[in-house]
Amino acid sequence: MGPASSTSRLAKVRARLDLPTVRRASGLLEGRHRSIYSGHGQDFDEMALYQFGDDVSDIDWKATASTGQPVIRRFVRDSNLAMVLAIDTGRNMAATAPDGSRKADLAVFAAEVICYLARNRGDTVALVAGDDERTVQIPARGGGSHMEMLLRRIDAMFDLESPPSNLNRVLDRVLTWFTRKSLVVIITDEARPEPEHELALKRLRTRHEVMVVQIADRLPTDDPNEVIDDVDTPLDIPEFLRSRKDLVSEAEEYATRRRLDAAALLRRRGVESVTATSEDQLIDALIDILRRQKRVRG
Repeated sequence: MGPASSTSRLAKVRARLDLPTVRRASGLLEGRHRSIYSGHGQDFDEMALYQFGDDVSDIDWKATASTGQPVIRRFVRDSNLAMVLAIDTGRNMAATAPDGSRKADLAVFAAEVICYLARNRGDTVALVAGDDERTVQIPARGGGSHMEMLLRRIDAMFDLESPPSNLNRVLDRVLTWFTRKSLVVIITDEARPEPEHELALKRLRTRHEVMVVQIADRLPTDDPNEVIDDVDTPLDIPEFLRSRKDLVSEAEEYATRRRLDAAALLRRRGVESVTATSEDQLIDALIDILRRQKRVRG
């Protein structure tokens, strides 16, 4: 891939984002620098109630005695934010999104936006991507060349011939590989995380900030005239089944139930999430999720 094309991904994102949007998103990430780090040798910021995962050495025992609750001293450190892209590359991610595009293209676009914002801020980005048989990890670095290489690796892993998803493998690798508190952005299917992923997500949440981007599915009943294949069991779904009203209703109810189950799990773990249905919607949704996390964690 030549030099001209190597800059096309981040240039594409820049063309899609107007300047006020970039400033707003970068400003929200700016707030994360103050909320994500605490420790010694930094400028004092505020007193806060102790939460599970905080360093016990930061407890202010005098304030704790006067309030009757554990209180810690928080500090501000001027430091670039470490970000980790945790990508589900199972073959279900190569299916069709609601806007008719490939879910993989939406997933890559989400990663492109994150990398673009990170590069503008001078932050570093690492990658953990994988499925049931493959795991790729790339250490955190900054700069446009690193971001472009990372995005190409993500894009190359999405395929209908890919192995099935295994989100636990991805989450476990993030847990064992990253000890520095980071912002972990999980990009996966709209039906995930599932109950089998809750323990790993709980452990991840105690160590890192976490946000989830779920890529929505297009229902096989959305267009009865379109030929539809199932990703996991590549069988054609006949037109007469796609056009039956009772089956259409059943498919919609099943999809809604999967989304609600995943949303409930994320609420239990205190993780913000957004479901992406198109590139245009995803831009606004990512801005919104950063705003919500700043309000909750700042």
